[in-house]
Amino acid sequence: MSISVESPRGRAALMIAHCAGMVDLVALSMWVGVLTTHYGFDAQQAGGLPTLFLTGVVLASVALAPRFQRLPGRRVASVGFAISALSFWLAAGTSHYAALAALHALAGLAAGSALSVTHGTIARSANPHRLFALVGIALGVFAVVFLAGTPQLIAAFRGTALFHTFAGVMAVGALASALAFPAPAPLPAATTHSGTGLPGLPRVVWFGIAGIACMTLVQAMTFSFLENVGIHRGFTQQAINGVLIAIGLVNLFPAALAALLEKRLAARRVVLTGPVVQLALAATIMLSPVFGPYAFAGSVLAAVMVFTHTFAFGLLSRLDTSGRALAATPAMLMVGSAIGPFLGGTLITLSGYEALALAAACLAVTAVSCFSRLPAVSKGTPAVDSVRELRLG
Repeated sequence: MSISVESPRGRAALMIAHCAGMVDLVALSMWVGVLTTHYGFDAQQAGGLPTLFLTGVVLASVALAPRFQRLPGRRVASVGFAISALSFWLAAGTSHYAALAALHALAGLAAGSALSVTHGTIARSANPHRLFALVGIALGVFAVVFLAGTPQLIAAFRGTALFHTFAGVMAVGALASALAFPAPAPLPAATTHSGTGLPGLPRVVWFGIAGIACMTLVQAMTFSFLENVGIHRGFTQQAINGVLIAIGLVNLFPAALAALLEKRLAARRVVLTGPVVQLALAATIMLSPVFGPYAFAGSVLAAVMVFTHTFAFGLLSRLDTSGRALAATPAMLMVGSAIGPFLGGTLITLSGYEALALAAACLAVTAVSCFSRLPAVSKGTPAVDSVRELRLG
């Protein structure tokens, strides 16, 4: 029997699926830290493995998003998360780089497939902004539990505990999807042309996608080496672990705040401000020799990304009501995240942590330029009319 996307059961399944598929947003710094500390890989190698996972997510999302309307969402999500869980379980049993690389890539392809149908389904709900904020709140709660408990498991059972934890998270996602993954709401009549299927995506949507990708690249580069730069500056591991826990606590709030402010803040203004704030925080993390500014910036970095992306998700959902663009949310998020760990590791190897601040500045300028092309679409405004008014479609 089909489960409605507006039902409590369907929303709960989407919340769990979002948490499982977005585990990198919570764990990336710890992921890279474990690979350097417990597996002995250098910064470039350690950044390369999460990059392979995230590249798999991007490829799966790019392949599936245009076909979202025809995909059996429950089957894709449950099988995808199950394969990812198995891949991470096998990764816990090896320390060979080639094997870890192959398993990371497979896990990413599988998780990306599941996450693509998850975000496409959210985009086809009655209020995509509100539902995306809801799954963001769930991710914040998940982050608190994950960041508080996983370091203790790693300390007790070493680096393999991280991969076992990933496997458990994906397994829960697979079970929830199999039991309650909802069907997307029917397409609005205005999104189709009689006899010709769906129209192409408005051109402005691509600018929004590019802007989000730039922000995620800054997020991934910075967050991947949050732990490493702290150690480099001489901060204690206990203090850095405190920052990781604080990240989880702070992340309880940005999605909820975005939901409360949906009708009070203009989405276009939020997405134009987000990259600038993100740059200030990234530069502080990479350049501050003092723990206080480093800790504050590290604690709220991910929150800025979550808050800004919630408004961007709602804005893009009104520019493309078919759900196809936002079924590619994993791609637009992970294309930055996929490049980030490897690029960050390469910059650090060549020029030190200061190079990341300079790279973040370049990306922030690009993101603001892309977001400036987006129209100010009010809730309920037809997307096609808004795009035509700006002559960007």
